Amino acid sequence: MLIAGRYRLHTTLGRGAMGEVWRARDEMIGRPVAVKLLLSQDADPTAAARFRLEAQTAGRLNHPHVVGVLDFGSFEDRLFLVMELIEGDSLSQVLADSGTLPAARVARIAAQAAAGLAAAHQQGIVHRDIKPGNLMLDADGSLKIGDFGIARFLDDPAGGLTATGQIVGTSLYLAPERALGKTAGPPSDMYSLGCVLYQLLTGRTPFQGSSPVAILHQHLDTAPTPPGRLGADLPPAFENHLLGLLAKRPEDRPTARQTAAWYAEGAWQGRPEPLPAARPAQRPPAPDRSATGPATTYALPSAASSTSTAAVRGAAGDRRSRRRRRPGVGDLLTQRPRVVGAAAGAVVFVLAVLVGVAWFSPDSSSAETPPGPGATVTSSPAASVP
Repeated sequence: MLIAGRYRLHTTLGRGAMGEVWRARDEMIGRPVAVKLLLSQDADPTAAARFRLEAQTAGRLNHPHVVGVLDFGSFEDRLFLVMELIEGDSLSQVLADSGTLPAARVARIAAQAAAGLAAAHQQGIVHRDIKPGNLMLDADGSLKIGDFGIARFLDDPAGGLTATGQIVGTSLYLAPERALGKTAGPPSDMYSLGCVLYQLLTGRTPFQGSSPVAILHQHLDTAPTPPGRLGADLPPAFENHLLGLLAKRPEDRPTARQTAAWYAEGAWQGRPEPLPAARPAQRPPAPDRSATGPATTYALPSAASSTSTAAVRGAAGDRRSRRRRRPGVGDLLTQRPRVVGAAAGAVVFVLAVLVGVAWFSPDSSSAETPPGPGATVTSSPAASVP
């Protein structure tokens, strides 16, 4: 069958609720492609709108871990969507074949799936149906996110319910806030991815029940069993991060960008962070030789040396006392201005005394000079003759 005069259908790859996927060939370009045909627009009145939405959302994304949309149109009253062909299996088929996967492979899947979701979230797109069947592995093992059929834009005023009142998504991988009918956001995709990773490691989904309603109640109220208790061989760091993705509150879950980096950089292995390089010992700053006089440093005494320090201070005090009692030559030189002043004062005082003595002492010539007329001579009693 030739679609739109360009895409020749060959074999059926899968069938879903909305349509069927064919392996085809683009006759115009000459490359293999996948063509998705909408089955019937009468069974579900929202099917056509959702089909167009898938074309619009996936068409806005150009990322190595998102299935690329190449064309969209209508043929014989049936909508078709042309996508890149993934030469590999979905994770649901991998689980059916292997049961579980080793931690290293699951970490690689987690990093790539989170990177694809980060690209979608950056464009304001929430997938809303992350599950093993919508995660494809190509020939080299690289993961691709497909089937944006029930995706929604973050600015879409519609809620998380379809026109028939049913919750959109698969109950085994549905986030708690979605189970309450609240609007889906990027954390909802991260919760669903956590459920997928849990299943890849343990072989079972985090919550199981006899009915979808029972499973939804467990998403709301029950803590998941740590994968290690179910036999999963994985590092504790991996387990802790996975349980963080399954947190009940959306704000407690890591973002897609954080998760992609965490797994891609190998943090899931729990390797210790390298210690910072030791800094070389810093020498004390050299004294400033530009200032006049030698620099003086002071050492604070320790408690162990307080006794010796007091003894040194006492000896120094004794020496200072002796210097005050017996000043030496150095002290005289140090106190030169005061010594010179005192000596000069003493000389002046001695000269004044000598002048006074000379001035007031009796003259020896006065005893030999006869008294003049009118002078009264009084003789000493010792000189009188009896």
